[in-house]
Amino acid sequence: MDAHVLPPAELYINRELSFLEFNKRVLAQAQDPAIPLLERLRFLCITCTNLDEFFEIRVAGLKQRIEIGAPAQGPEMLDAQQVFNALRYQTLRIVEEQYRLLNDDLFPKLAAAGVRFLHSREWTRQQRAWLRDYFNEQVVPVLTPLTFDPSRPFPRILNKSLNFVVRLDGKDAFGRRRTRGMVQAPRSLPRVIRLPGKLSDPPGSHAFVFLSSVIRMHVDKLFPGLNADGCYQFRVTRNSDLYVDDEEVSDLVHALEGQLEASRYGAAVRLEVSHECPRDLLKFLLEHFGLNERDMYLVSGPVNLNRLATVCSLEDRPELLYPPFTPGIPSDLVNSSDLFATLSKKNILVHHPYQSFGPVIEFVATAARDPAVLAIKQTLYRTGPESPIVDSLVKAARAGKEVTVVIELMARFDEAANISLANSLQEAGAHVVYGLVGYKTHAKMTLVVRRESGKLVRYVHLGTGNYHHATARVYTDYGYMSRSQRLGEDVHKVFMQLTSLTKATSLSRMLTSPFDLCSTLVKKIEREADNARSGKDARIIAKINAINEPTIIDALYAASSAGVKIDLIVRGICSLRPEVPGLSENIRVRSIVGRFLEHSRVYYFCNDGKEEFYCASADWMDRNMFRRIETCFEIRQKHMKERIRRDLELFLADNCQAWTLRGDGSYERLSPGNEEAISAQETFLKLHAISTPVAS
Repeated sequence: MDAHVLPPAELYINRELSFLEFNKRVLAQAQDPAIPLLERLRFLCITCTNLDEFFEIRVAGLKQRIEIGAPAQGPEMLDAQQVFNALRYQTLRIVEEQYRLLNDDLFPKLAAAGVRFLHSREWTRQQRAWLRDYFNEQVVPVLTPLTFDPSRPFPRILNKSLNFVVRLDGKDAFGRRRTRGMVQAPRSLPRVIRLPGKLSDPPGSHAFVFLSSVIRMHVDKLFPGLNADGCYQFRVTRNSDLYVDDEEVSDLVHALEGQLEASRYGAAVRLEVSHECPRDLLKFLLEHFGLNERDMYLVSGPVNLNRLATVCSLEDRPELLYPPFTPGIPSDLVNSSDLFATLSKKNILVHHPYQSFGPVIEFVATAARDPAVLAIKQTLYRTGPESPIVDSLVKAARAGKEVTVVIELMARFDEAANISLANSLQEAGAHVVYGLVGYKTHAKMTLVVRRESGKLVRYVHLGTGNYHHATARVYTDYGYMSRSQRLGEDVHKVFMQLTSLTKATSLSRMLTSPFDLCSTLVKKIEREADNARSGKDARIIAKINAINEPTIIDALYAASSAGVKIDLIVRGICSLRPEVPGLSENIRVRSIVGRFLEHSRVYYFCNDGKEEFYCASADWMDRNMFRRIETCFEIRQKHMKERIRRDLELFLADNCQAWTLRGDGSYERLSPGNEEAISAQETFLKLHAISTPVAS
């Protein structure tokens, strides 16, 4: 079937609705009784963070398109109002399930396990006394209660901050009647308060109280002389997308700093309010923020579930957490005392988090202190605070080595951290190059130039994930280290392109976006289709985080129609519809959602037995293909190809953490049933990691 015979909405799944399906799969982890309780709570917090970012960026953009009457866009060609209506319905269901799960399942089970979140009606006399003192000594000094009149308008509300609207009755000290007030919870105050052990009941348990409960119970003390007969928490989510005009901007750092400040008070897009809040106060809040009821979500609990994340790592309750493990070290590096000498003999493939991120950190650290190393070049998208890799780059620059760092200032929600990082590196003497405006530098690569026997030799590290030592413990990624001359030349050319903006020509081992990656992928897919038509072996497997690029999807549809067996392992957004008769009946799509965040990007093409394996920084999305600097590198060593093939087949055999996508856009969770239970992530832990004994 010709893909273009069907209407767009039947060909493609909307990306916003596909994202919500992904968040449902994360929520299912929080619902799973087989997962330890605090880990279930952590998954619930992740669903909250996911929705926050979804509203800050995607829903904010939808509302802007609705406001200006923008035409339908996206491959499925749905107009913004249609999408908003559909996501509103889905989001209401997700939020309802979040709070049902918290109140009816997790809180009772945690309480039975000795981790209690106390409602005010449960406070003992001793707890009430302690919390009263806490309120007076720790909370009151940093609170600013407000009432409103023409000279004292409603204050600016910070994005995602905790606030309270208060119903008042009476006259103030100046004889004026007051009906409403407000309290903003300062960011310096912890949202979850841990009671001293002596106040826990029974002894040895943990007792927590929400700051919102403490403020609500003592709000009358903030408005002396007035009757405070209601206090209701609320939170507003604002448009946080940053816009930098690449035609006008002359100083990217300065422009971004201004945008970051403004984004804290962007247009309101969502209002979360306690379900107990009276109608008149709800109407008051909606009118103030310029929202309507379709933008409001009533919640039965804390307006920000993510504040519970601080409780998810109780060190003295290991039985409520996943079993700890120590990432393994690749066998080729176990007894290696000279990393460069080892790489001179063989390339190294590391699978995080099952195998340690330490060799990557050591790669940069060794280069920084090695007197034979002349230059280090690296891309940084996300690194996190207190990065050992950044520390090594600083030391190398101070030691007089040529250090060049390409920093992507527009890495969403890491903009401020990356500006600070850039300043630190510049102060140390490194050459800092910012990502090109309009094209985020998303590639993950490091180049080390070393003098050996009078010649300059290049060592490289290429990865599918960021240089972030903390997320390397929870994100699955591949890292590849090599002394290959041809690959080193390719990486050198890409760095030259990033710094000089000239064209990287004649790459032999790499593909890059926005240049040849998309077109080459389409050609490889078409080659598989031609092979299938000719009766040759043809198969495609891709493990990616998302796919919505219509050119690639259409090529996959055509390959499926030609008889190519296609397996897509897509963690999140998938706009492709599988198993549509005559169109995609040979395409299977599955999503793996488990303990670790699946993040690695791997592409496999059968090529009539001349198999090709690629690792990449790029997903199959239009932004990765055309609006980002991405790298894709071929894996050629036979043993590495066999290893990656086994890994892919293991993902395709998973029946414990896998979901399959139906043609209608919904997902079905797989279960072992009477078959052998197979979990890819658990198998990788057994293969590569070292179990860590739990202290008794």
